[in-house]
Amino acid sequence: MKLDELSLLILIVTIAAAAIWALHAFVLSKRDVPAVSAEAAKPPVWLEYSQFVFAIGLIVLMIRVFDLAVVLLTLTVFTGVIWGGYWLVTRTKKSAELTASGKENIAVEFSRFLFPVVFIVLIVRSFVVEPFQIPSESMLPTLEKGDFILVNRFAYGLRMPVFNTKLLDLGSPQRGDVFVFRYPDDPKLDYIKRVVGLPGDRIKYMNKQVYINDQPVNYAMKGIYAKQPDKHEYVENLGDVTHNILLKDNAFSSLPFLPENQETVVPPHHYFAMGDNRDNSSDSRVWGFVPDENLKGRAFFIWFSWDEGHGPKWPRVGMKIK
Repeated sequence: MKLDELSLLILIVTIAAAAIWALHAFVLSKRDVPAVSAEAAKPPVWLEYSQFVFAIGLIVLMIRVFDLAVVLLTLTVFTGVIWGGYWLVTRTKKSAELTASGKENIAVEFSRFLFPVVFIVLIVRSFVVEPFQIPSESMLPTLEKGDFILVNRFAYGLRMPVFNTKLLDLGSPQRGDVFVFRYPDDPKLDYIKRVVGLPGDRIKYMNKQVYINDQPVNYAMKGIYAKQPDKHEYVENLGDVTHNILLKDNAFSSLPFLPENQETVVPPHHYFAMGDNRDNSSDSRVWGFVPDENLKGRAFFIWFSWDEGHGPKWPRVGMKIK
C-alpha cells in the first residue's frame, strides 16, 4: 500500500508516540515499584500526551488509508467495548473505592468522550444523509468540480454499514436520478453519475444519441456552454427528468464496454449510469453496469461550493440536484 507524504508523516508521529508509551511501560515493568497513593501513581503529563497523540494519529491515518465507514464502525465497536467494559466492572464498586482508585485510565476517558460522537456520525452517515465532494467535471453542467453535496442514504433502502447489505427495501433508482455508488472496479472509490438504464433495458449509444429500448432519448440544443466554449449545452428529457448535458462536436471517446452502434441489456439488479458531460465521463459505457449492492444513495442538494482559484461559489449554494 503506497502512502502519500502527509500520511507517511502522520504514520511516523504515531509510531513515535506509541514507542514512548511502550518504552515507559517497559521501564516500569523492570522496576520494583512500592505501593503508592493514587495521586502519586498518576502517569506523567508527557505520557498522557503521547497516548493522546497516538490515538488521534491512528484515527487520522485510518481515515486517510481506509474507507471512512470502516473507520467509524471500528471506532464505535472499540470505544464502546472499552467504555462499556469499564462501566460493567465499576458499577458494583462503592463510590469510596472509585475515589481511592484515582483518575480513570486515558483509554477509558478517550472512549467515553469518543464513543457517542462516532456512534452518532455512523448512524447519520449510514442511514440518513452523507456529504460528498465532487472531484471531477464528469457531471457538468449539473454538478461542478468543488461542489459539496448531500446524499439521501435511505432513498434506495437502509443498508448495513461497511457490508452494504440491504436491511430494509425503501425504494430503487429511477431513470434520471443522480446517484452515488461504489465504483465496481474499486469499491473504495465513490462515483456519482445519472441513472440511464434500469434492469431489463436495452441500451445503445450511437452518434452521441442514447437509445433505450430502441427509442431515442430526446434532447435539444440550448447553446454554447459559456464555461467551456468548445462544448454545446443540450436539454435532455430522460424519463420524467429534464436536465442539461454537454456534448463536444467531433469528439471521439473510447467506449470499450459499449462501442458505437452496439446494444447491451441491463441485467437484473444492475443499472446503466452515464455522466452529464458525455464526452468527458468514465461511466457504464467504459466499465459496465452498477450492481445494486454498490448503491449508496441519491444526490439531492448542494450545501456549499468552492472554486480553488476564486473561493466560494455562492450562487450554487442551496441548489437542488435534478
